Amino acid sequence: MSKEGNLVARPFAERLHFIPRLIRYPQTILVWVFRNYLERAPGWVLLTTKGRKSRLPREVLLPCERFDGCVLIISTYGWQSNWIRNIQREPEVRLTCAGSSSQGRAEVIEGLEEKQALVSAHPFFVPFPVYLLNVIHRTVLRPVTVRFLRWWVRRRPVVVIHVGK
Repeated sequence: MSKEGNLVARPFAERLHFIPRLIRYPQTILVWVFRNYLERAPGWVLLTTKGRKSRLPREVLLPCERFDGCVLIISTYGWQSNWIRNIQREPEVRLTCAGSSSQGRAEVIEGLEEKQALVSAHPFFVPFPVYLLNVIHRTVLRPVTVRFLRWWVRRRPVVVIHVGK
């Protein structure tokens, strides 16, 4: 169900939203230990939102695609993700990626055609730590990746963060 309450089949992963909550503390430790790498790692962003209840900063590590001063993120757990619910309330966010931190404004994209157009133009995946595998994935496997992402976003919110807004 989207935020408007439309009856839409929810993704199965949305029922698994308890998993990120279970691994929150180990992930926090992992981010703390590898923070220097993660702040510069391609395909990743440290997104800081304001808690919708506490108004305190909440940081989460997410896979992303960067393009034209924007960052594209797909919510795996649909509307159940805390970060997506936080940006619904307060779209002003802080991003740490590509070696720098900046402010941004999040926009939740819900129209199916627009979401599919975005992932077709800017397909992404969690990068492998091996350069050759990334090259193969972005070239030879690109049509398969695009097809999968077009299917994947049907039931999930897609977020475009406009950096520097």
